[in-house]
Amino acid sequence: MKNLIKLFYIISFFILATAHSLSAEKVDYLKTDWSFKGLFGKFDRGSLQRGYQVYTEVCAACHSMKYLSYRNLAEKGGPEFPIIQAKAIAASFEVVDGPNADGEMFTRPAKLSDKFVMPYENEKAAQAANGGAYPPDMSVLVKARGGGVDYIYSLLQGYEDAPSGVTLDEGVHYNKYMYGNKIKMSAPLSDGIIEYGDGTVASVEQMSKDVTTFLMWAAEPHLEARHRMGFKAIIYLIILTVLVYFSMKKIWSRVESEV
Repeated sequence: MKNLIKLFYIISFFILATAHSLSAEKVDYLKTDWSFKGLFGKFDRGSLQRGYQVYTEVCAACHSMKYLSYRNLAEKGGPEFPIIQAKAIAASFEVVDGPNADGEMFTRPAKLSDKFVMPYENEKAAQAANGGAYPPDMSVLVKARGGGVDYIYSLLQGYEDAPSGVTLDEGVHYNKYMYGNKIKMSAPLSDGIIEYGDGTVASVEQMSKDVTTFLMWAAEPHLEARHRMGFKAIIYLIILTVLVYFSMKKIWSRVESEV
């Protein structure tokens, strides 16, 4: 009996200590109004298109999106670029193809069916160009990080001078939303670093929201379709419940009348 009591106290202490540790490490991320949240959530097309611009002009120099093809940019539920514009976007990149009739590889303009161009030929080349760090692929980055869109959105705006007493190694930066507060990637965004084609002011906050929205779509390209299906399923279940209720009510009314 005494051993059971001791075991109970040990387990209780462990649970309380773990809960305290988790609460101490909890980070309050920046919040914004995500249009794709909720049962009726939809992606903001303008934000998706601006987010693609941020990715292309800022992030794509280091980060790949190996699961996306250029045709996805024109598909329903995504940025929905006109097909002509999507083709022009693809053609602005060159990909290696072949071999040709002479057995040699060659470069050509990308087509809609091609995957997004990789910034580096291989992982070693990526590490060599980034001080030993390997820039993660962004295709499903939102799903691979705790905190999801709020974490990415906050991280992009979380760069600041290190507090007194915090020592940073060379090439390491302080970010209050990064796990451990230390990150090798320098601040990628600054006000006006790009010029939006639709006239939207390219502030750090706006670019962070747009590129995070784009990354969310990349990780959940069928989100809108799932929301529509979920809504239809709820309506179906409501109608089915009503029909079953009245059917049962009619059946039991007959049984009671016979009794």
